[in-house]
Amino acid sequence: MPYTREISIKELTNLRIGHASDEKAKTGVTVLYFPNGARVGCDISGGGPASRETTLTSPVTADNPINAIVLSGGSAYGLAAADGVMRFLESQGIGYPTGPAVVPLVCQSCIYDLGYGSASVRPDAAMGEEACRHALACTDSRTGNIGAGIGATVGKLYGMAQATKAGLGIAAVEVGPLQMAAVVVVNALGDIYNPKNGRKIAGLKTADRVGYLDTVEEMYRFLKPHDPFTGNTTIGAVITNAAFSKAEMNKIASMTRCAYARCINPVATMADGDSIYAASTGQVFADINVVGTLAAEVMCEAIQNAIKSSKVSDKEFLANCQ
Repeated sequence: MPYTREISIKELTNLRIGHASDEKAKTGVTVLYFPNGARVGCDISGGGPASRETTLTSPVTADNPINAIVLSGGSAYGLAAADGVMRFLESQGIGYPTGPAVVPLVCQSCIYDLGYGSASVRPDAAMGEEACRHALACTDSRTGNIGAGIGATVGKLYGMAQATKAGLGIAAVEVGPLQMAAVVVVNALGDIYNPKNGRKIAGLKTADRVGYLDTVEEMYRFLKPHDPFTGNTTIGAVITNAAFSKAEMNKIASMTRCAYARCINPVATMADGDSIYAASTGQVFADINVVGTLAAEVMCEAIQNAIKSSKVSDKEFLANCQ
């Protein structure tokens, strides 16, 4: 991207990121907090999303600014993390004023990470509160095996024994005054590719784990209905300082989905819950086509980062598989 300049995600002024991680249980929470609120859209392409308050992103609901987006492990159990995020935001007087109380507006999506680490330990309100407290303090730009990405894996058609470790990725760029960032937790059924050269960088391993199988080719073995391993879902968000309506951010979220298609194959299956949020946090004037295209490019980079920064040894990986 010759017209863009790579920047730190810390340079986005209306975004802070905090994590809470359970290193032993291999699950966690990542909170994206918007100090001045954000107009947020959402695109859900997977067949099994675990989500909370995504209707707040619909163009037909009230146009109130979103305070935070929560990404977590724990499958649907992990939705409890948003309770802690709301509790902490309320304690700081942050939320939509209703008169008797402020109500923080918080959206959440979860990955299924119960097959890695402990299946009985899931993100809860305490973990959500911890991640939110960190987010209000500063932006933690670490990637890999942290927060919602600590239990993320890919290539799970034949179960965890042939899967690959993945994690949380971040990328950010600017084009003149326009800034764009992406945060993603890569936890796909499919294989992960570098779209620049088509090379597979993670995914379904051979039984002896010395090479890769092609998930799509393996799927073609099952022409009749087949129940694949369903512990998947790639969740993420793109954040821009451009000024757009909620309806326009929904379009940008749908354009960002192109990144999933470029990097993950197969993608958006019934065994995935793939979801993407798109948040407008500033007042920079920009063309929606430019911003949506840039969002997909930056999300591709974040997906690559999620794989590169989360590698573990085969011994460690297999020791944590259920």
